[in-house]
Amino acid sequence: MRNRFCFSGRHLLSIFVGLTVLAGSGPARAQQAVPAAPGRLIDLGGYRLHLNCTGRGKPTVVLSAGAGDFSFDWALVQPELARFTRVCSYDRSGEAWSDLGPKPRTADQEVFDLERLLARGGQRGPYVLVGQSLGGMVARLFASAYPRETAGLVLVDAFSEDAQLSMNGKLVRVRETARDRQVPDPHLRADAADRLTGDEKRAIQDFMTTVGKPTIEAPFDRLPASVQTDRLWALSLPGHYAGGDDYLAEIAARLHAEAEATSHPLGDLPVIVLTRTRDEYPPDQVAVLSREHREQQQRLASLSSRDTLIVVPDAGHHIQLDQPAAVVDAIHSLVEDLRRHPPAR
Repeated sequence: MRNRFCFSGRHLLSIFVGLTVLAGSGPARAQQAVPAAPGRLIDLGGYRLHLNCTGRGKPTVVLSAGAGDFSFDWALVQPELARFTRVCSYDRSGEAWSDLGPKPRTADQEVFDLERLLARGGQRGPYVLVGQSLGGMVARLFASAYPRETAGLVLVDAFSEDAQLSMNGKLVRVRETARDRQVPDPHLRADAADRLTGDEKRAIQDFMTTVGKPTIEAPFDRLPASVQTDRLWALSLPGHYAGGDDYLAEIAARLHAEAEATSHPLGDLPVIVLTRTRDEYPPDQVAVLSREHREQQQRLASLSSRDTLIVVPDAGHHIQLDQPAAVVDAIHSLVEDLRRHPPAR
């Protein structure tokens, strides 16, 4: 097939970096009731994104899920955070209650959308950005694009711009696949041209049929039963397979160049990096990828001169599900530190 759909790159990520899609994906079910959104649907210009904010206090914590994950995948963390501060989770373009936004659906577009989503949702920064997996890259991009609106970062086993994926049986470093092209500027609106084409719909439906009915597998079986039901519904939506980032390699190459150009590209921004202890790679690649993952997490911590690296015992890629208390404690410590020493930015 000549056309390359966005979901193909996303699923490569989920298989080989643990960004989680294929394990619980499947065909749409006719007449399935849409569960009530826990938050609000906010219009950004011809498309609406879902924002769920709870709790009170400053600074506001913003939770960005990994690729193929949803706002409710923070269900073991968000209620605990809401006990001591304001906290918002959201669904990116095409996921759960959120509409598909403008094409191309890049991480830069997501960051642009997130800033507007928070503002139109009545939230005020500076924010503590918490990103798991690919959401960690989103958090970093947000900090770079909106430094005055960023008080700190918590990176939860975040995706590294120097990561390798297995493609056609070979390990390929994502940033090295970048082509000589400019990442398009974010768009303010979505229109008819941004909708799925007939060919895209058919390709997605064929893929969903091949994968089969959605299931709940570890570690998502740790979620409350009601959230698992919502997850099965969200996994059955075509938009779940259409929102990947076709410019991931170019954005990764850009971040790598920035990190190489200066020792601390995020300056003195407080950064906490949480990393796993359990590896989830194919047996023939585990040695190389595990070593690289440890090195990459250490480099993520060095993005700032005010860094903390925490290795979380008995945790896989989804630390917020395996060890939610560790994520809550890390965020709580950063929030309390910021309350004692507000950022001068």
